[in-house]
Amino acid sequence: MKKVTYKNVHNLFKLNGVHLDKNELCTAAYYLIKEGDTFEKSIGDFLLDWFDNKPYINLQSSGTTGEPKIIKTSKQSMVNSALATGDFFELSPGDKALYCLPTKYIAGKMMLVRSFILGLEIDFVEPSSHPLAKNKTKYDFVAMVPLQAQNSLAGLKNVRKLIVGGAKMSKALEKDLIKTKADVYETYGMTETVSHIAAKKAGDTFFSLLPDIKISQNDKNCLVIDAPKISEESIVTNDLVEILNENQFVFLGRADNVINSGGIKLIPEQIEEKLASEIDTRFFVGGIPDSVLGEKLILVIEGEKKSFDAVVFEMLDKYEKPKEIFYVSKFMETENGKIKRKEILESI
Repeated sequence: MKKVTYKNVHNLFKLNGVHLDKNELCTAAYYLIKEGDTFEKSIGDFLLDWFDNKPYINLQSSGTTGEPKIIKTSKQSMVNSALATGDFFELSPGDKALYCLPTKYIAGKMMLVRSFILGLEIDFVEPSSHPLAKNKTKYDFVAMVPLQAQNSLAGLKNVRKLIVGGAKMSKALEKDLIKTKADVYETYGMTETVSHIAAKKAGDTFFSLLPDIKISQNDKNCLVIDAPKISEESIVTNDLVEILNENQFVFLGRADNVINSGGIKLIPEQIEEKLASEIDTRFFVGGIPDSVLGEKLILVIEGEKKSFDAVVFEMLDKYEKPKEIFYVSKFMETENGKIKRKEILESI
């Protein structure tokens, strides 16, 4: 079987309803750069970068846990990632896809790569918080960030499979998405893994690995990813996990979010999951310096200060109960909607 490379464009690929080969895609890219809106220019720029003579492309990380950085990535790794996604989600040539993410980051770039490698018929719309607002087309495959998914609940009747990534999906959103007609998955991945390497069906507690991925844990119980078709080196993450078997794991939280309060180690994400059904606005728990405990567990709520019934803490263990509540009018966040916990805690 002939190897699929980054130089290939599937003969069933369509962009906005038009069949385009490699040369025609480059022509379309020049047109988008010259005549298109800002988001179309970025699509054109990426297409020209993809079809140049270099075997690699520079990707920008989202900067969730630090300063954004540029990561030099093999184009063939991106092709291999696209093929793994196609296998996992059972995508077929001719399936219709919607592209509604910014091209700046890996998630957006990979939707384009999947389309011309797998032979998808992809339509693009300007990235917005309401990508399905005017849509009447039925799509087989769509990728969104949580805010877009939240604002698209009514429109998901026209979507067969939806993947949600970029930021953690809240329990409330997950419950709403389960009620829609779409098959919804939360994805796990990062720029270093060339988009997702695992996915969790809405309602499940565990992530399942895509093909050709192996996982283990280091001495800090953080996830280590071996994906030879994507990265030559093992990828050591900062994510605390419980490995169920060779194909499944449960995400517990990020090691750099762990709070050491009086010698008790607390994982914020686990506490937040317990509180999710009790607090109707965005929030998170974190640790701030304390002269007695070393770190003090606090609850940070987005919005104006209001009366708060402490009865909501009754389902928490003794050490999981916040010592103090802070209100922040508007959370700082990355472009793809991830809350900047560290910066908010430092401002407090």
